[in-house]
Amino acid sequence: MGNCTAPQYKNNGADIDYLNYWPATANIIHLDERLQEFKQPIKAIDILSQNPNCFLCSSESMFIGSQVPRLPEDEELQVGQIYFLMPLSKSQATLTLQELCSLAIKASSAISYVNNINWC
Repeated sequence: MGNCTAPQYKNNGADIDYLNYWPATANIIHLDERLQEFKQPIKAIDILSQNPNCFLCSSESMFIGSQVPRLPEDEELQVGQIYFLMPLSKSQATLTLQELCSLAIKASSAISYVNNINWC
């Protein structure tokens, strides 16, 4: 295990935390827990065409005890948001606390992994 630090810069004598200036991205967590980041606008259909047995959902629209809402194919992914690719078999299923926690852990792991690669 090693240490990891984010670079600091000076702006008119004031320290700037570079992490706060990292370009915002739309983040997609794939079934294999891989993180895909998009800095430019992209529509859901562009992702779904490469993943025909999946649907996209926004992390902000997932609630315990309800169905996972499918993102419309013509919707543009929003910068700063996390999206999950889900298997079509889950499109009618009710989201459980265990599943939501599992998705949160996948997202956290994927984002942490990418951040460690970028900064260490």
